[in-house]
Amino acid sequence: MSIRTADWVALVDRPIDQAAVRRRLDAAPADARGGVCIFEGCTRSERHPEHGSLLRLDYEAYDDMALRQMNALADEAHQRWPLGAIALIHRTGSVAVGEPSVLIGVASAHRAEAFAACRWLIDTLKRDVTIWKREVWSDGASTWSDPTAAPKG
Repeated sequence: MSIRTADWVALVDRPIDQAAVRRRLDAAPADARGGVCIFEGCTRSERHPEHGSLLRLDYEAYDDMALRQMNALADEAHQRWPLGAIALIHRTGSVAVGEPSVLIGVASAHRAEAFAACRWLIDTLKRDVTIWKREVWSDGASTWSDPTAAPKG
């Protein structure tokens, strides 16, 4: 696995600095950022039939393992597509409804590669990286989300 200096792979326990992510992608060579794709995954409002409204998501990770896995994803994305830079940032701790929990950014010479890499990174991260999500409901109950469940799209 090689770590590229243009990439930013991190777990953070505070709000994701979206402007810093954009600056990192903008620092990629001009010929490698004809297409910049940014995906921001936010906690959406939900209602559980038994537990009421979703208050927040609590994320836990085995940091060392999750970061190794995230860096391996970035490395594989570079092997699959000609990318100038990747940002792969995920929150840990509590994330309220409406707040971002994950931000993925990709800079590439062309938009098709940027879109494809960004989509692959979020789908693979959610499926394979050791980050666990607990849903906390208005009645005080909590439920763990199943990362192996089919994505909703």
